[in-house]
Amino acid sequence: MDVKTLCLGVLSRGDASGYEIKKACEEGPFSHFQDASFGSIYPALAKLSAEKLVDCHQMSQEKRPDKKVYSITPSGRTALFETLLLPPAPDKVNSDFYFMTFFAQLMPTDVLRSILEKRITWYEGVVERMKDCNLAIRPPGERFTHGLGLAHYRAEITYLKENMDQLLDQIASEQSADAEIPQAPKTAAL
Repeated sequence: MDVKTLCLGVLSRGDASGYEIKKACEEGPFSHFQDASFGSIYPALAKLSAEKLVDCHQMSQEKRPDKKVYSITPSGRTALFETLLLPPAPDKVNSDFYFMTFFAQLMPTDVLRSILEKRITWYEGVVERMKDCNLAIRPPGERFTHGLGLAHYRAEITYLKENMDQLLDQIASEQSADAEIPQAPKTAAL
């Protein structure tokens, strides 16, 4: 999903400033879908405005500069709807954590254990926050996606808990075997 479509999705729920769109992507209901920085949100809003898919008006604030508030236009709703009818691209997981576990054998086991335990704790916190959501007032698609997200995080917790010790044991065993093999002296690079 591109950032323009993400902005249209946020605005379909109500008017918002660029900052509010960013917050919805960081902490709100869109935080599990896609990252969007201010550096991508504001150019996307400018393009959407130029394409007449959003309107922008200035809202005065006390002791602060006016803020730009965006609202989706009927053409914007049509564009969002048309995008929703397209087949989705395959999911891609962008995760520093996955990258680190891919190279787990290069880390000391105590460091790796700490990383894995902290990730479990983090996932458990996400699950608790998600369980506290009042879904009764949400549309069916939001409730369904919320449940799908909960299932994903719970599966990650289960997998980590069930497989962490085995990974750590395998790495400790390999590192122990490597320590027993004499290493050739390192030569200086030319």
